[in-house]
Amino acid sequence: MTKPSPSAELDWTDDGQPLSRQFDDVYFSRESGLEETRFVFLQHNHLAERWAALPADGRFVIGETGFGTGLNFLCAWQLWQQTAPTTAHLHFISCEKYPLTATDMTRSLQLWPELSELSQPLIDQYQVISPGWQHFSFADGRVTLTLMIGDVLDTLPLLDAGKGIDAWFLDGFAPVKNPGMWQPALYQQLARLAAPGCTLATFTSVGEVRRGLQAAGFAMRKTRGFGRKRDMLCGELVEPAKAEWRAPWFSRPEPSSTPSDKTVVVIGAGLAGCSTAFALARRGWQVTLIDRHDTLAAEASGNPQGILYCKLSAHATSLSRFILSAYSFSLRQLHQQLQQGDATWQACGVLQLPGNPKEQKRQAELANLGLPADLLCSVDTEAASTLAGIPLASGGLWFPAAGWVNPPALCQALATQQTISHMLHTAAITLQQSVQGWQVLNQQDHCLASAAQVVLCTAADTRQFVQTRHLPLKAIRGQITHLPATTQSQALRTVLCADGYISPARCGEHHLGASFRFDRLDSQPSAEENLGNLDLLDSLAPSLGAFWPEARSQSSQLKARASLRCTSPDYLPLIGPVADAEKLLSCYAELGKDASKQPDSPAPWLDGLWINCAHGSRGLISAPLSGELIAAYLSGEPAPLPQDLLAALHPNRFLLRDLVRGKIQPPVKPAQPS
Repeated sequence: MTKPSPSAELDWTDDGQPLSRQFDDVYFSRESGLEETRFVFLQHNHLAERWAALPADGRFVIGETGFGTGLNFLCAWQLWQQTAPTTAHLHFISCEKYPLTATDMTRSLQLWPELSELSQPLIDQYQVISPGWQHFSFADGRVTLTLMIGDVLDTLPLLDAGKGIDAWFLDGFAPVKNPGMWQPALYQQLARLAAPGCTLATFTSVGEVRRGLQAAGFAMRKTRGFGRKRDMLCGELVEPAKAEWRAPWFSRPEPSSTPSDKTVVVIGAGLAGCSTAFALARRGWQVTLIDRHDTLAAEASGNPQGILYCKLSAHATSLSRFILSAYSFSLRQLHQQLQQGDATWQACGVLQLPGNPKEQKRQAELANLGLPADLLCSVDTEAASTLAGIPLASGGLWFPAAGWVNPPALCQALATQQTISHMLHTAAITLQQSVQGWQVLNQQDHCLASAAQVVLCTAADTRQFVQTRHLPLKAIRGQITHLPATTQSQALRTVLCADGYISPARCGEHHLGASFRFDRLDSQPSAEENLGNLDLLDSLAPSLGAFWPEARSQSSQLKARASLRCTSPDYLPLIGPVADAEKLLSCYAELGKDASKQPDSPAPWLDGLWINCAHGSRGLISAPLSGELIAAYLSGEPAPLPQDLLAALHPNRFLLRDLVRGKIQPPVKPAQPS
């Protein structure tokens, strides 16, 4: 994990307006920040007229440099509510190098009581703002915010904007105060990401900015500025940027269905499947959710208590970066979709305890990174014991916003949408592509359902389909042990994690685990794994074993639940489009001889087939954001993650990796007849 961006450092004027210490500049006009935003950005991008003309299922994307207090976002959202069709979708993408703390954000937005109906949902979700990309969903999915934490010249080059940005808010502190941002490299990124007809507005009229934007392909003009400012700039893209080469095997397929054919079958009704169905339904897709069991979340997602376990590396690995973004989004979704309670979930906090010197070093490195305190903080033995409610042998890392979740309750909440129909107790065996899309067939080759798109959320069973048989997925058995709550054990107030975990009591039971076994692929609980789980108690807290003195002698009678997780070789999930494996190897065979080649042939996609699986034991964290990513792909929206992480999650990564390393050979092309 790289050193996170520091928070904004603010001073406050006598009338309550924020000033940036880093830039020695104001965040908005002292005359009226609200009216300045409406005049400069809303009016000069012609948003009211453009939004009123959108079709019912229209989509509009705004890009912004400098999120600041969120005022521009809130003003755009307010106008969107007033002018756009009620079923259209607004995507707002913004960069911020120095994010405000939640306290400063709240104080700043109190200046605008007329926006409180919108600012309060933003404040409610503006928590755990960790490094990387932060994704927010508002107004039942009708408004999406992607906040990219970091320098604009680092974040914009990694943005996959889907069909492009429709309007730019070129904001940020004044060029003389913030010269590092107002650069030709920025203007080139604005042009690269712009959709046809993209407009741009900015409060400044500096000649160097105008000329830089013109050189990048924007037709710019001066016009009257707001308040005491004499001039500002506005314009539109007239010369699209030359497309940069991007690995075609990691690019998006062109949508295979027409905008009117928004039908999709999601196979698998665990956390990944329900999250995917939910994200698509909120975008107007007609979803058929198929599962072979007669209930949702019947397999690995069916445990009574899953843990929001956010194990991070102190280095900027793809896995850690993905977990950070996914963890924050999962917390937002939980607070929106599931009321806390004994049957659903509790944000009781998670204590990660160091079980060995290596783990102690990792925790110390994380604690020294300066990550936000509402993400994690280091606590000593006394503080940890107070938080846990029982004596502990050491301190550890405290994740105050985390806790436990009942995954079936979350799946039920996500899958109960008007446009999601359930086909349970229905086994999907074969996929068959046709001119109209895809057919899902049963054992007797009868068509169960057909749709323009299919998303496989079938864990390790994904390999049963011929189209995805090449994917390196592995099933790992895990068993949790149920321990009856006792008078003593009910003192435990938070989740404890080390080599395993124990949860606070839920409905009269604690849950302890989990085992990892590669030699069994059944779901029959075993006394042996109960004993292995009980061995974890001493490593978690010396006092825990005394709460259940008879447990070891009764291990065969203890309640337990075993299921199969699915993982990949690099422990990252597989999220994205599916290609024809044999044709892909043939298409890019030259990479096996020279990995520096840049072929531009489109990848041989299996149009309309997608995958979302291999979440391992992190599904509660990774599944909700994975559903958003699949929905963004299918709907042509901006992606909620940077391009390098999209590649790290892409299903094609293993084939390409093995091809480049010479582990597999491309198929030999038949000789052409002379």
